[in-house]
Amino acid sequence: MTSTSTVPPAASAGAPTVLIVDDSRVSRLVARQYILALHADWTVVEAATGEEALAKAPEVRPQLVLMDVNMPGMGGIACAEKLRELLPDAHISLLTANVQDATRNRASEIGVGFMEKPITPERIARLTALLGR
Repeated sequence: MTSTSTVPPAASAGAPTVLIVDDSRVSRLVARQYILALHADWTVVEAATGEEALAKAPEVRPQLVLMDVNMPGMGGIACAEKLRELLPDAHISLLTANVQDATRNRASEIGVGFMEKPITPERIARLTALLGR
């Protein structure tokens, strides 16, 4: 499954880039809509798998990464660990319905945030506020 970025380059010059990583196309589209409703000039890039996120991250250099935990192939926690190495200054947050203490603790250990699904406008607003814009 492949995914896309649909913000024109001219609109995103100097604006933050957000990478949404989720195997659910619907979840990616909802998150994209909420982000662009708040920040129309931001660039939103999507990835359907952890592997796809790792392939795109070096090129797009996101300042914010929203990551599902449970995905086929490389899971969100493993991907977040690798992204933390590639993007030490990025804000990375796990978004998941999997609200277990072990998942929260692991997120904390690797220096990433944690937010429960479902994705709501309020939750997206809190995450995008991390960029101070």
